[in-house]
Amino acid sequence: MTSFIKKRGKKYGLSPGSLVLTGEPKDTKVKVQLIEFDADTLKIKDNASLDECVFSKEHPPVTWINITGIHDIQLVAKIGSHLKLHPLVLEDILSNVQRSKVDNYKDTLYIVMRQLDFNSESEQLKDSQISLILGKDFVVSFLEAETDLFAPVVNRLKVKNSRLRSRGADYLCYALIDCIIDYYFITLANFDEVLDRVEEKLLDRPNPKTIKKILAVKRQILTLRRAIWPTREIISQLQRLESNLISKTTRFYLQDVYDHSIQAIETIESFRDISSSLIEVYVSNLSYKMNEIMKVLTIMATIFVPLTFIASIYGMNFNNIPELQWKYGYFYALFLMLAVGCGMLYYFRRKKWI
Repeated sequence: MTSFIKKRGKKYGLSPGSLVLTGEPKDTKVKVQLIEFDADTLKIKDNASLDECVFSKEHPPVTWINITGIHDIQLVAKIGSHLKLHPLVLEDILSNVQRSKVDNYKDTLYIVMRQLDFNSESEQLKDSQISLILGKDFVVSFLEAETDLFAPVVNRLKVKNSRLRSRGADYLCYALIDCIIDYYFITLANFDEVLDRVEEKLLDRPNPKTIKKILAVKRQILTLRRAIWPTREIISQLQRLESNLISKTTRFYLQDVYDHSIQAIETIESFRDISSSLIEVYVSNLSYKMNEIMKVLTIMATIFVPLTFIASIYGMNFNNIPELQWKYGYFYALFLMLAVGCGMLYYFRRKKWI
């Protein structure tokens, strides 16, 4: 949350549409992948130049420009000028702390989603932004860092006469969104493994480190929820949107993605419930241990009350206490204390207090 606020603070005082990179600057070169296809042909070119990304043809195939890296502000500005994108779209592309959303600019649709990647070994959650621009016969995708997220879509394009090859740009955009949401389930499955490990540690041998781990998990769940929760509204908007860019056929397929987003959200909510219950279990275990300690101390104190009473009687400064002059008085007092103590222990045991 602190990182999010700091990134937002970089745009303080600037006018809307100002191109400012809110993420960390990088030395790596931005990669542009150009993919053009129709039912019969497929052209894939890695490290393409911007001049090769031409959209004005008499009978254009579907064009997909996949850009890896958003730290080159000049390149983003050139793409915006080339596609005549609204300045607010370019600003949002460079601002990698955007909430998932859909913006309708008549000739184009701008979609923001979050990519989530969780490593169950290092237990690190990576959250990055994905920007999709849907236009007539073209899709432009912006990824913050190099990833194989869209590799399944590229592999499907390589299959001749596939449904993806025979459809338009709107179906390609749907396929990318579906790929993003499907990857959420891989992330959630990895996160579930960590949650199970935390639960096992809590039930086996809880310690102060356990509660720190639970709180860290809760923070990660909030990040997951903040990224995944808006996807339901995004899909719903795309289904209801009055735009010629999305066909009726694609809207029908979007319903399936909507169902997947609901499942992901329900999984997140179950994680929230589990994490909250883990805290309750930890507090209950802590209270139980404290009660056990207090019970032992109380039993010990209770046993010593009559023993102290016996000792105090024979410790009074009177001359005429018969047992004081008795040869076996000392051993009698010890035996009496032992008998009383054992009797009380037997009584506590019968009551199942110990």
